Amino acid sequence: MDESRFLEALTSHQKILHKICRLYRDTPEDREDLFQEMVYQLWRAWPGYEGRSAFSNWMYKIALSTALVHFRKRRPKVVYPVEMPEVAAPVEDDRLAEMLAVLSPADKALMVLYLEGLSYAEMAGVMGISESNAGARLSRARQKIRQRFT
Repeated sequence: MDESRFLEALTSHQKILHKICRLYRDTPEDREDLFQEMVYQLWRAWPGYEGRSAFSNWMYKIALSTALVHFRKRRPKVVYPVEMPEVAAPVEDDRLAEMLAVLSPADKALMVLYLEGLSYAEMAGVMGISESNAGARLSRARQKIRQRFT
């Protein structure tokens, strides 16, 4: 297990984790807890990463899965043995967060992947659904946002 490669990849893609934390948690403390849990789960899964997909896609899959599980049940605060460099959280886009708040947690995850520019095939792979299901769910999610905000 190459810790330096993991930390390098994690540091260069950590905006993904911050974005997911902002979408699934309301308070800075809860966001920090979720961030730590996602880093821990990524570290645990690191030995199984074979590089067949882009690191960012693999990261999304683990991070979104962790966020959805963490969303459903609160866990006690745990301190993990992975030291991360301090990085300021990106500025939030309040309008986007408001729009995504009308979606279910799974549809919110799908919309985040769409906004990141992933193809339907990539979204399907990350979410563990078929490509046609990803397209249909994304279409319904966009329609729900349009109905609410236009």
